[in-house]
Amino acid sequence: MNLSGSGASWTLGPRGASVGIGKRGNFLNTGIPGTGLYSRQALSGGGGVPRRPPKTTVTLLLSASVDDEGVITFKDSDGNPVSEALIETAKKQQGPAIRALIQEKCDEINAQVEALGELHLHAPSPNDSPTYQPQSFDVPRPIQPAPKALGFFANFFKGNAAKIKTENANAQVDFEAELREWEAAKARFEDAERQKHELVAKAVSGDPDAMEAFFGEVLMDIVWPRETIASFEVRDGGTHLAFDVDLPEVEDMPIKTASVPLRGYRLSVRELGPTNIQKMYATHIHSIGFRLLGEAFVMLPTVQEVTLSGYSQRRSKTTGEEKDEYLFSVVVPRSSWEDINFDGLQYIDVVESFTRFKIRREMTKTGIFKAVQPF
Repeated sequence: MNLSGSGASWTLGPRGASVGIGKRGNFLNTGIPGTGLYSRQALSGGGGVPRRPPKTTVTLLLSASVDDEGVITFKDSDGNPVSEALIETAKKQQGPAIRALIQEKCDEINAQVEALGELHLHAPSPNDSPTYQPQSFDVPRPIQPAPKALGFFANFFKGNAAKIKTENANAQVDFEAELREWEAAKARFEDAERQKHELVAKAVSGDPDAMEAFFGEVLMDIVWPRETIASFEVRDGGTHLAFDVDLPEVEDMPIKTASVPLRGYRLSVRELGPTNIQKMYATHIHSIGFRLLGEAFVMLPTVQEVTLSGYSQRRSKTTGEEKDEYLFSVVVPRSSWEDINFDGLQYIDVVESFTRFKIRREMTKTGIFKAVQPF
């Protein structure tokens, strides 16, 4: 028995192999007498120093989303909101991913604004020429099925042999039917491609009917950020093209922009003022006109002049009825169009660029239009 200020303890056993018992726990003491070599190993914990419970790891699946107002929402796998403590943990563990999500939403909001004023950047150069790019029939040819083998025991089981032969015959019939359908579809596709090739050739040569059919397909391939409807007519034996363009409304313009602060996990969304929206609208509708002019002069080489008039639906201040009002009308000769530097379209003020042509337009500096009489 050992007595000390910290309490009593017991040592049991001979020198070299003893057990110590005390409030700090039980220990095995081993050593070689006379050498000074010994070791001490804990056998169990005492009651004086409680052991910490083992740590447990809990895995939770959270989803994060950002709406158009910049509000970030965290939900669990059942779609329920989570506590602030879990949100803070998610930010610590997945900070870069959450910031990337916020930036993605910011870019999405701003892209709506940027796309409206960049249509003219995609206008083709008049030095280009319409070429027919033949398309290949990309539906794979049906593969003939490999017949099932009768096998060694087929002669002993006549019923099985007959069944296999029937299955092989049916598979061959199905294959031949599928092959005929494929060959017919391929023939139709190649015939349509030949007709397109002929149509392009006639349109390039100045055939008015072919020009209208071909150019209609060209316009259908353009994706507009806001609803835009362009109708046109080939005149003067294929040398003049007249556009009538139903433009988007100013009410269709986006009204918000976004930015991501350098610190924190938030998206700052602000509304654009009326003047900024009007200027955006003016840029957008002129960008539409510029793109259409570019397509016309490239795709229809015989056209020497284009008249383009754009209108929108506006309510009359006297009757309250909606009516079409032309916002601008412009006549563009090919020679003037070819003077534009199409390698530097990013430096062009697309609204100002229309002033170099014969134009009817009554627009204030802030982008407010008055109705005009089109050419």
